[in-house]
Amino acid sequence: MTEPLPWWPTRFMRASTAIGVLLPARGEGRVVSLTVGAGRVDAQVRDDRTHQVRIGLTAFGKTDWAAITHALAAKASLTVQLLSGELPRDVEQVFKAARLPLFPSSAREVSLDCDCPAVEVPCGHLNAVFSALVARVGEDPFTILALRGRDRTALLEELKNRLIAAEPVDPASPPLTDVMDTYFDCGQAPGLGGTAPLPGPRTTFDALLDQAPRFAIGAGGEEVAELLRPVYRALAGEPES
Repeated sequence: MTEPLPWWPTRFMRASTAIGVLLPARGEGRVVSLTVGAGRVDAQVRDDRTHQVRIGLTAFGKTDWAAITHALAAKASLTVQLLSGELPRDVEQVFKAARLPLFPSSAREVSLDCDCPAVEVPCGHLNAVFSALVARVGEDPFTILALRGRDRTALLEELKNRLIAAEPVDPASPPLTDVMDTYFDCGQAPGLGGTAPLPGPRTTFDALLDQAPRFAIGAGGEEVAELLRPVYRALAGEPES
C-alpha cells in the first residue's frame, strides 16, 4: 500500500491539476537533471535522446517579497518554524492575504515547453518533470518558494535581519540570561537589618492639620483642628509644649 504524501507535495499536485497536469501522470523518459530557479524549472529528460524541458511561472519581485517577508516576520509562530527549517502550511495564507498567490490558479499563468515533436501539452516528458518536481517538493518544500523567486537561504537570512532590526539593543545591558538569578533581587531595604535609613526632610507632626480645609463646625468655641493637635502630638511622641 502506498503511503500518503506529505501536505506540501499533495498541495502541489492539486495546484498542478488547475493548470491541466493530472498527477500522477504517465511520464515518458527519465529525468536526468532538474534545476529550480526564480520563475522557471529547467530539466533534461532522456528516452531515445535527450529532451530539453522548461516550466515557467512568474516570480515575485523585490517589492512583493519585501511585503511577504514583513508579513511572515509579524507572525512569531511562523517565524520560529521557518527558522527551524520547517515550511508551515499557514504560509500559503500569508501569500493570499498579500494578494500574491503561492500557486497558479490557471494554465494562463504557466508556460510549458518541451523540444519533442508531441502535439499534446503537457507531453510525457513534461509529465515526468512534474512528477520529479513533486518528489523534490516532498524533500524540500522551500522549492515552491524558490520557484516564486526566493530560495530558502535568502528568505531565512532576511527574516533574521528583520528580527535583529526590530530588537533594540543596549550595549550597556548584559543579556537577560546572564542576570536571571538577580533580576528580581533589589537588595535589602534601607533602615532594615542594621543599615542606615535614608535621610529625608523633617515633617512636623501636625502638618496634615495645617493643610486640611477649615472645619465648618467647632467645639466649645474652639476650632476642631486645634482640638486635634494634642492627639497628633501624642501619636507622634512629641513632648507637650
